[in-house]
Amino acid sequence: MENIVTAEEKEITSELYSLGDYAHQLVTWIIEYTPRLISALIILFIGLWVVRLLNRLIKRIMIKRELDPTLSKFLADILLWAMRILLGVTVISRLGIETSSFVAILGAMGLAVGLSLQGSLSNFAGGMLIIMFKPFRVGDSIEAQGVSGTVSEIQIFVTKLITGNNQTIFVPNGALSNGTIINYSMEGLRRGDLTFTVSYDTNIKQVREILLEVLRKNKKVLQQPEPAIVVRDLTDHAINIAVRPWAMNADFGDMVAEVLEEGKEAFEMEGISIQPFMKERSVQ
Repeated sequence: MENIVTAEEKEITSELYSLGDYAHQLVTWIIEYTPRLISALIILFIGLWVVRLLNRLIKRIMIKRELDPTLSKFLADILLWAMRILLGVTVISRLGIETSSFVAILGAMGLAVGLSLQGSLSNFAGGMLIIMFKPFRVGDSIEAQGVSGTVSEIQIFVTKLITGNNQTIFVPNGALSNGTIINYSMEGLRRGDLTFTVSYDTNIKQVREILLEVLRKNKKVLQQPEPAIVVRDLTDHAINIAVRPWAMNADFGDMVAEVLEEGKEAFEMEGISIQPFMKERSVQ
């Protein structure tokens, strides 16, 4: 019986020694690791303050340089996240964690995300190109990818257009930056290309004088550059007269409608009839 008690006591004593070793190791680890933890927290708090300060400074510099607001916000966000990532890596390194494996994991994750989001990355790159090279700005009237409208907002992945009938269209920036873009607002002025069709019995000089008078009276038609009236085509059934007036971008739509209406009324007053369109018949 005494032998059994002695064995149990030895086992308890051994466990107590083990617990003592663990406690000693824990205290030693806390003593050694506490300065690292404190310094890492100090670096974290000071770093966050510095990052905010630098972000504000960068935004002020961009405003003073009069950079495009969309580009300024985008660059500021990119720099902010880059500084935060650098700060995070610094804090982790200060804690004694090996950063090479951490960077490798981030790289693998970035590759996987990039492969799964190829279309989104293409749109992201397209947004960068649009913001940097500015083929159009907010407020411009453009036509691209089979749609047309006024640019309401240039986002990182899509561009928002508002059509004439107040519909909202989102065009992916990847396709937009790689396709043909017609910007109707960039030059400030826009020329109309209208066609009046009259019969061969009509006096062309009279038609030209009537149309010139219509263009002179319309206040939305610019006299410089000078509007042009020329014969466009001589078809089998009629003469096509091309009328090419200039107008400011804001007045262009109204100008085209008014010239067409006023031209028709002037023809009717002079007894000139507009020749209806006739489709060519194929010979059997």
